[in-house]
Amino acid sequence: MYYLLDLGQQEIAKRLGVSRPTVSRLLQQAKQEGIVQIKIKDPTGDIEQLSEDIQTMFNLKEAIIVSVPQYEDILVKKYLGEATADYLYSTVKEGDCIAVSWGSTMYQVALQLVNKHLKNVKVVQLNGGVSYSETNTYASEIIQLFAKAFHTSPHLLPLPAIVDQVVVKQAIEADRHIRSVLDLGNQANIALFTVGVPLKDSLLLQAGYFSQEETSLITTEGVGDICSRYFDEEGNIVSEELNSRTISVELSELSRKEYSILVAGGPSKVEAVYGALRGRYANVLVTDEFTARVLLGKKQT
Repeated sequence: MYYLLDLGQQEIAKRLGVSRPTVSRLLQQAKQEGIVQIKIKDPTGDIEQLSEDIQTMFNLKEAIIVSVPQYEDILVKKYLGEATADYLYSTVKEGDCIAVSWGSTMYQVALQLVNKHLKNVKVVQLNGGVSYSETNTYASEIIQLFAKAFHTSPHLLPLPAIVDQVVVKQAIEADRHIRSVLDLGNQANIALFTVGVPLKDSLLLQAGYFSQEETSLITTEGVGDICSRYFDEEGNIVSEELNSRTISVELSELSRKEYSILVAGGPSKVEAVYGALRGRYANVLVTDEFTARVLLGKKQT
């Protein structure tokens, strides 16, 4: 009545014999549950062509390009979150297993998720977190929100992202409960993640995981990280020794997923996104128009 017949809320209330606030509440519920979905198409942008060009350039299954009105970090993440949540709603099916990383971008995705009633969907944490930080990683909130949206229970990975010794990692991963969560992450057919940037004030570099030499290596040769695994502009792992102490999905595993979804954008993330795509760690990209145009300007070798 409201969206298809263009009737006003008061007229609908009269016809149904309910109050106007009840009609308003039902319309809001319809949006929250995904019965009604509203999309705005920007008439000024050539988004579709840009999407096709990015898809071809990096041999992607899909490139979702979002028009952002203003390049403030939180705003970029919010718009990317909405687009990703919409893509997941249309993509996730019964029996799927979704592996999710943490961070403020993933948190925006989680906040925008619309409930979808499906059977046998699993949700698992993709990588270990940070033992102590003044900045919230939203790790537990993200996995809980994903589980709620797809009506399932979360599989948590309450571990540090990086440990001091390889033998410590081996001992942790030998635990059968931890091993089962890690195996589930590897088996997941959908992986959802973002990229970090190796600035000296970044969360992982401030967490005290690295020696001075490692920090220098990461900041000089690295352009980004996925699930705490650092790579260079060609997508190659920066340090195999450091990589061997990291508790998360191997980046090579991401390449094998049915849907390996990279969600990242904004001026500071361009090099990291480029390196991740060069490494072929993602087959679906969700990014903003500015980032997409800069990526297109880079020469493929």
